[in-house]
Order: sequence, then C-alpha cells, then structure tokens
Amino acid sequence: MRIKEVTTYLEHIAPPVYQESYDNAGLITGSPDTEVMGVLVCLDATEAVMDEAIEQGCNLIVAHHPIVFRGLKKITGRTYVERVIIKAIKYDLAIFAIHTNLDNVFHQGVNSRIAEKLGLIHTRILAPKQVNKKLQIFTPASLVAPLQEALTDIGVQRVEGIKEANYMNQPGRSGMINGEMRVKLEVSYPEAVQSAVLGAVRRFQNEARIDYDLFPLETVTPEVGSGMIGELPKPMEAEAFLLMLKQQMQADCVRHTAVLDRPIEKVAVCGGAGGFLLSAAIAQGAQIFVTADYKYHEFFDADGKIIIADIGHYESEQFTIQLLFDIISRKFSNFAVHCTKVRTNPVFYLT
Repeated sequence: MRIKEVTTYLEHIAPPVYQESYDNAGLITGSPDTEVMGVLVCLDATEAVMDEAIEQGCNLIVAHHPIVFRGLKKITGRTYVERVIIKAIKYDLAIFAIHTNLDNVFHQGVNSRIAEKLGLIHTRILAPKQVNKKLQIFTPASLVAPLQEALTDIGVQRVEGIKEANYMNQPGRSGMINGEMRVKLEVSYPEAVQSAVLGAVRRFQNEARIDYDLFPLETVTPEVGSGMIGELPKPMEAEAFLLMLKQQMQADCVRHTAVLDRPIEKVAVCGGAGGFLLSAAIAQGAQIFVTADYKYHEFFDADGKIIIADIGHYESEQFTIQLLFDIISRKFSNFAVHCTKVRTNPVFYLT
C-alpha cells in the first residue's frame, strides 16, 4: 500500500479544490510512492509528534494543520517549522495536511463532528459555496465511464450528479459517430476547479471526437461550504447550554457574550477561527455561535442578537483527530493507524 493510495482516498473525502485560497492542504513532505508502514493522525505536526511517529514506526503523518503555509527560503533549523521539515526529510516521514478542505465538507467534516458532539439535528452547511460553472460534454458512449472517473478524481462528484442523455436532436451535432451513440454529460463545479476539469476533458479529445459547451451558473451546493447550523432536540436555557458546551468540547473555559433572555434552539458552529460567519449565523436565526479565535472588539458584533461562544481553537478542532482516525482505519486494514498522544495546544489556562 503506497502513500498516494491513502492520500487519494482522503482527497476523495475532502477534495483539495474545496480548500481556501490561503491554505496549503496536501502532501507537504515525502514521496507518494513510498510504502505505508503506519499512520499517525494529529492536529499539528510538531517536533514532538514527529518523534512520536518515529517511535511508533509510522512514516505517514496526517495532520489537520499544514506545517508549511508559505514558502520557505531557508531550511536551517532556526524555526520549529524548519526543524520539523529537516526531521521529516532525515527520517523519510511524509506529512499530509487536510485542512480547510475538511472544514468545508458536510459529510465527515470538522464541523459535522462538532455538531455530533453537541447533539445537533437537522444540520446543514451555514455558508454554502457558490457553484458557478456548468459544462456540457458530448462524447461517445464508450468514454462515459472513464470520463466520469476522471472528473470524480478531480473532486466534482459532490458538486452535482453527472447526468447522461442522448442528444440525437442537438442542432449541428450528430447522435452517432463511427456507428457509436454519443451522449451528453452535464457537470457543475466551482470555478476554482475549472482548469482541472477542462484539462481532463481535453485529454480524452485525443481518443475521440468530444465537444463541450461552458455556461455560467448562479447556484450553490448545499454540501460544500463553511460552518454548520443545526437544532437541539429540545430547547435549552443559555446557561445550561454553555455548561454542556464546556463539558462536551472538553474546554478549560468558554469566553462568551452576554446571555440572552431566550432559550437556545438553533446552534451555529465553526471549528477554528469562524468570526467571518457571524452574520450568516444571525441571518439564519441561531441563538448561539460556537467558534474560536475571537478578539475583544469582535465580541461587540453580537449586538444583543446572538451569543458568541469562543471555546478555543484547539478545543474546537481536537475531535478532528478521532475523525481522521475513523476515516482511515475504516478504509484500510493493512497498516496500523494511531492517534497522537501529544497535546499540541500552545495555549495554557491558569484556573
């Protein structure tokens, strides 16, 4: 089993095209063709985690946060990032990051795990991403399956289903070519993946006559986007919910705005820094917004309309470790998968 088989599967769960523009998800160190000896999952690929991987005999580290966000001009060991990279190269350790692309998927994503911990029902993406391109592909029937596979590998499979229909009456196009029926595939996808989609289609043009038309769309996909919103099975008083939140998320403290005089029924969540979603949470009727990394002045934005509850960045994402363990171990049984025992939270609380 090679590393690329594991990473390809993870990218099927959370396609890289769903990551934010600032992100650096994917394979950061190591060769994709190396045999997997064992996998260690973590939030942060720190030096202590690298040592743990070596001790456990794991040569693939699957981390939520990328160890490298921006380019490195020197690798001298001066910073902790450089020291991690040096150790990874020295011990032939592969580091794979699955970050905002995992944040942005509805199924088996970071926010779905938070919603599960809080017992939310009727969940949906809080801020769906826009889907603004549609491609109609006219192809011989024999290429439908390989085309669909190629497009699925890119990550368009969750944007919209690929539809099939013959087009005998399509103006200017014949329904038959070389005695073979031609069909129409319709694919909708985010603009960010357009070059990859068109590249895949053009590769098949060398094998047969394939035509395509491109259209703009103004639609959204409900299964891709930021944050999540759901309902409690029964309304709770705000104080009781905050206590439950602290316990369920294993938070040392919860920073929050003033408690409002109404029960909590609808809850919005976003793992990590989610302040940019506050207006969406308010607009969709949430009584409380659970997230992290709020600054002092940003708390004023609650403005008596909602409770902001900041549980801490690490605390909001810590269950991603178990999520990744579950995803990998359920799919692969021919190597060991371990959850890190290193607590990588750089923030400590004096209570």
